Amino acid sequence: MIKMYVMKTCPYCEYVERQVEGDARFQVIDISTHVSLLKEFLDLRDNHPAFAEAKAEGDVGVPCYVREDGSVTLSSADVGLEPMPDGPACGLDSRGC
Repeated sequence: MIKMYVMKTCPYCEYVERQVEGDARFQVIDISTHVSLLKEFLDLRDNHPAFAEAKAEGDVGVPCYVREDGSVTLSSADVGLEPMPDGPACGLDSRGC
């Protein structure tokens, strides 16, 4: 199962989340619903090299995908989803959100 970290207030997340409704291959984890989920995401974001570019650009790093083999990607296309045409992630400065 692919873990998909999202936030309900992120339009990019909403776009890809609609694509996985009813798809048992994905576990959608909304990090805004509980502080423990936010902490889980932040631990991943703070320690995984897949987030280096996102952090350098001031992006939050959602949507984010953790595949069954433990590999991490911020690319929706890498997990078979259609990325939102305007870009891959929301910025901390609200760019794109």
